[in-house]
Amino acid sequence: MIVVTVTNCPPSLRGDLTKWLCEVNTGVYVGRVSARVREKLWKRICQHVKDGQATMVFNAANEQGMDFYTWNSTWKPVDLDGIKLMLHPLPGKQENDFRENHNRSHAGLHIFLRKKAARQNRLEALRNYTVVDLETTGLDSLQDQILEFGAVKVRKGEIVDQYEKMVHITGNVPAEISRITGITTEMIIQKGAPLKECLTDFLEFTEGEQLLFYNVPFDMSFLVRACGICDLPMLENPCVDVLKMARKKMQGMPNYKLSTLAKHFGLDEQKHRALTDCILTQQVFLKLNEMGS
Repeated sequence: MIVVTVTNCPPSLRGDLTKWLCEVNTGVYVGRVSARVREKLWKRICQHVKDGQATMVFNAANEQGMDFYTWNSTWKPVDLDGIKLMLHPLPGKQENDFRENHNRSHAGLHIFLRKKAARQNRLEALRNYTVVDLETTGLDSLQDQILEFGAVKVRKGEIVDQYEKMVHITGNVPAEISRITGITTEMIIQKGAPLKECLTDFLEFTEGEQLLFYNVPFDMSFLVRACGICDLPMLENPCVDVLKMARKKMQGMPNYKLSTLAKHFGLDEQKHRALTDCILTQQVFLKLNEMGS
């Protein structure tokens, strides 16, 4: 849809406009036309509006869903970092003052919009991401193995998709790990898949995502080594460490285990399984963000 407003519109131009658009008020035209027709109409408007002013607003495939043109107006469309705004002179200023300060105003507006975009990006980071957790056979990424992958995809603060897979490791699951996680060697034999298959699916699930971990260095050390073993590309995703965030926002806690924070916030007990710990990490992350800066 397009909307055109014209002042001092010549009769010949009005005739052209009413061929394609509906005049809903004096000098206001609304309708649906192709992009080709729209551009031809605007060209004709610019050629025939001498003393008047014109504005055209139309649908566009951008973040705002619209774009606009102006003619014979001190209000000028400005495109900054993909955001279209209208730049106009301050009340009481003359056109010469407007022209003189245009560049300075443009620079100030540019800085403002960049800061606004950065704030929006931070807000999006709080709403759109993928939480990742691994269960392993021990604490040493050089000797121990990934036992289970878990990931939950979050959009606008809500979980919309999930990934969970056991790995068919070499050897048996250590008894202590089975006690903590409930994962046994028999389960791995029955449900496990080769590391490369699990890792390939995991990388596909997390491609292009901002990743949230509870203790980034630990999980990333296992993932980096696994990528090397399987000859797969290393993760280059931006990462957020919820543990680091908790230490900053909740000083004075007896410790910063995920189970401790979960208990503090009245959440479910930690299960030490990849998928459920992802969900718990997501809940802790939301609670931390409710605390503000």
